[in-house]
Amino acid sequence: MTTAADASEATILALPGSEAGAADLASELGWGCEPVRLHRFPDGESRLSLPARLPARVVLFDSLHDPDAKLVTLMLAAETARELGARELILVAPYLCYMRQDIAFEPGQAVSQRIVGRFLGRMFDAVFTVDPHLHRIERLSQAVPSARAVSLSAAGEIGRLVVDRGMQPLMLGPDAESLPWVRAAAAVGGFGFAVCEKTRLGDRSVEIVLPEAPIRGRAVVLVDDMASTGRTLARCAALALAAGAVSVDVAVTHALFVGDALAELRDAGIREVWSTDAIPHETNRIRLAPLLARALRG
Repeated sequence: MTTAADASEATILALPGSEAGAADLASELGWGCEPVRLHRFPDGESRLSLPARLPARVVLFDSLHDPDAKLVTLMLAAETARELGARELILVAPYLCYMRQDIAFEPGQAVSQRIVGRFLGRMFDAVFTVDPHLHRIERLSQAVPSARAVSLSAAGEIGRLVVDRGMQPLMLGPDAESLPWVRAAAAVGGFGFAVCEKTRLGDRSVEIVLPEAPIRGRAVVLVDDMASTGRTLARCAALALAAGAVSVDVAVTHALFVGDALAELRDAGIREVWSTDAIPHETNRIRLAPLLARALRG
């Protein structure tokens, strides 16, 4: 492995748990890659160790699922990288946490997107992520000010996976918010697409209405940016199968799959689940390294 000290252009530092994704990206770019070593003390505090010498351009690679355990580690690594010589510090976070709460729904609530976004903007010169879960804002730069904020989409990679499998499905989104991903994924293969109507009744309860689209006799691929509890996708699948779909598969960018979510999807009749490697998971079928490498080169 090329060491950080020998990297002539830049190096990638892999935060704990993200070593595989960091190594894949480094290989795609031809850059050096080194792990950030973590020691956890009995009282829960952390000691981080970075390479003693760093080039001017440093990428910290960390997918920020399980964020409360990772953000302090990220802060320690970023500050230490600056002290060790990094003049341009870039965060590559294929999954970016705390993006969904962009307003206070009740007096006194923390607006986590704003707080975490400012935190990252102060630490890094640039932030690269994939399909951030944004609601009421249009651009990632609105959430992460003071840094170059780059939001990439995995929809094209999802579409190419479906093409490679020789399918001609109806691409179906679980709600109106999924329309950009569904449309972009469908465009790769010239597939038909539509979206459902969703009403959220609680954290784990939703009401779904299928679109007026030809489903009977069709293979259906459900497309979304993330799968968390899996309730929405499971409900969509059950309705599509009841409407005569011959099969239902699921393609998502972020495989969070909390608790028994994956089992629930399979119980709903879903045949296969495909995800990107933004979050390491058994369903990973799509590499993001080529997409991220193109963005970093640009």
